[in-house]
Amino acid sequence: MISCKEATRLASLQLERKLSFWERIQFRFHLAYCASCRLTEKQFQFLRKATGAWINHQD
Repeated sequence: MISCKEATRLASLQLERKLSFWERIQFRFHLAYCASCRLTEKQFQFLRKATGAWINHQD
């Protein structure tokens, strides 16, 4: 079982690259019982979209 710290690292890392099979399994299992990490993952996704939209708007 991975910690919330490791789950947060994987949530961030998945925005940069595809997680390995084992990373995905561990991450999804952790998210199944941890509401805080599910929220953190959603926040990372929102920030990525917002940043992308802001960058595209600047052009």
